[in-house]
Amino acid sequence: MDTSQYMDLFIDETKEHLQSLNEHVLVLEKEPDNEDTVNEIFRAAHTLKGMSGTMGFARMQRLTHDIENVFSEIRNGNMKANEKVIDVLFRGLDALESYLDVISTEGNEGTEDNEDIINDLNDLLREQGSSAAAPKETKKDKAEETGQGSEVDESKCKFKQISISEYELSGIRSAKDEGKNIFGVTVFLQEACILKSARAFLVFKSIENKGELIKSVPTTEQIEDEEFDFDFSWILATKESKETIRTLIMNVSEIAEVYIDEFEPARIEEGTESKKEPETAVNRPAAQTETKTEETNSRPKKAKVGSRSVRVDIDKLDVLMNLVSELIIAKNGLVSSSSNEKERTEENSQSFHEQIEYLERVTTNLHESVMKVRMVPIDSVVNRFPRMIRDLNRKLDKKMELYMTGEETELDRTVIDEIGDPLMHLLRNSADHGLESNEERVRLGKPEVGSIYLDAYQDGNNVIIDVRDDGAGIDVEKVRAKALERGTITEKQAETMTDKDFIDLLFMPSFSTADKITDVSGRGVGLDVVKTKIEALGGNISAKTVAGEGSTFTIQLPLTLAIIQALMVGVGDEKYAIPLGNIDSLEDIVKEDICFVQSKEVIHLRGSVIPILRLNEILDIEAPEKEPESLTVVIMRKGDQRVGLIIDQLIGQQETVIKSLGRHITNNKLFSGATILGDGEVALILDTNTLI
Repeated sequence: MDTSQYMDLFIDETKEHLQSLNEHVLVLEKEPDNEDTVNEIFRAAHTLKGMSGTMGFARMQRLTHDIENVFSEIRNGNMKANEKVIDVLFRGLDALESYLDVISTEGNEGTEDNEDIINDLNDLLREQGSSAAAPKETKKDKAEETGQGSEVDESKCKFKQISISEYELSGIRSAKDEGKNIFGVTVFLQEACILKSARAFLVFKSIENKGELIKSVPTTEQIEDEEFDFDFSWILATKESKETIRTLIMNVSEIAEVYIDEFEPARIEEGTESKKEPETAVNRPAAQTETKTEETNSRPKKAKVGSRSVRVDIDKLDVLMNLVSELIIAKNGLVSSSSNEKERTEENSQSFHEQIEYLERVTTNLHESVMKVRMVPIDSVVNRFPRMIRDLNRKLDKKMELYMTGEETELDRTVIDEIGDPLMHLLRNSADHGLESNEERVRLGKPEVGSIYLDAYQDGNNVIIDVRDDGAGIDVEKVRAKALERGTITEKQAETMTDKDFIDLLFMPSFSTADKITDVSGRGVGLDVVKTKIEALGGNISAKTVAGEGSTFTIQLPLTLAIIQALMVGVGDEKYAIPLGNIDSLEDIVKEDICFVQSKEVIHLRGSVIPILRLNEILDIEAPEKEPESLTVVIMRKGDQRVGLIIDQLIGQQETVIKSLGRHITNNKLFSGATILGDGEVALILDTNTLI
């Protein structure tokens, strides 16, 4: 049976359930007697088992079933959630995540049976709990054993209340003339059933080749959208017996009961003689089954909530719809104004300008509204870190706690997708390098349990994420010695470098101060991977440290990567855009203000010495024959660093939509993208991180 149309939904919801299980098992480890947590865990495990069974992932279903048995024993008080139990449960959850990874990439669950984990789970049940209760005998089992359906309960035959039209009645008569039985069928799903529409789809697939569905209540569209309770009814024309149809339906799991009886039309809907039912799977002739199924499969599928999607509050969509309607009004106003162009008067001209201003307001509001739709809370990324710190606690034999704030801070979806790995690397770095051993902390008079903090908050058009710890801090002397040993810097350079300069060396490729390589950090990868990833997102990272008190890594990220405010500048005959969020100030200076330090041009501005770059030299654009007396300098900021950029012309501020340069242009990191100006000209967007 084809369940591929539900794959995206299955993957997305499985991720949520696994995240929920990880979080609640962490709580259970600290609070073994917390009944609410145990119940929540059991519900999530039961749901996950049903979903994997529905999709036909037998290995995943089997493992989840054994995990559910352990949770059941804990819930019944037959087993205690001790350290050994928690460890095995986490191994089981990791195995389920591995299944999900394979499903996401290959569409199947692979061949790994995880017998060792299943054996350990069953050993736990034998050692600590009573044997897991055998599943109760279900009506389905009885039906399969006897081959007979249960006696029909008249009160539950909902098909007896179905009204039919003249059109449907003629279909019933034609079927009877062909010697077919006309059955009313009511299917009841188990109330614990998840993905009701998928279950109904499987029921339909099980009998679609056995007859013709004349009517469905609720309609197939309502069933597909899950707009029904736990039962649905069909009128079926078939040559098969009641027992055969019942057995086929009961072979689908999570079916509570099926009621089948001869169908006799109770009443005919009035005024429906000329109406035809929509052409759906429920009323097509059996001969058309194959053709229609192919048509259905070729239709575009409904968008499912997958890894590239965002769940949106309906109120935000209402605002968006309202703004789009205003956009249409603005467009109609402009069309009206342009049609009166021949009769251009001062009054018409004023009306035209008013329409332009109205359009500007609407597009600005539309931009803000779309931005809000794209925003996702950062908790979707950081919620997996407490489990990671718990595992590092055991692996490194260090006691540590993770404290998080600002999980509700929102970031653009595209940024959220990329930020997880850099944050994970920084946290592992804090756990491995930052925090001292338990004994060392006690000797220094610190709390034995180390603290790691992850704080997120919004600052203007940026989101700031701080990862800090109360460990030993960065050993600047050790960094200095390593840099000299590797030849990264010379003795002469080292004499003039500040502590901050030495700390910045940590972000250089393959620079690591680890004494030994472990699978946690210090694998020669260093923090350069983090820096590269952050800067690819248009952000930057900096580090601060206090010896003996700890270190802080600060990540600054733009709220979005799609639309930015930019300053348009001219260099020669070319136009370029500089993101406004990276600009500190604009200055007019005279040629005589430029000084030289170590043969580099600098300016002295309000007590600070700022290096300057000539954009025409960097971009290989011909300089003007005669340099003007007054120069325009754009002062850019990245963390504590500032750099001045000399330009030829200041055009003004503009809202720009970032377009990718494409995969063919990869040799120049000076540009983060391009934008199309109002006159159709293309302007490149400068990457200020690279320039600095």
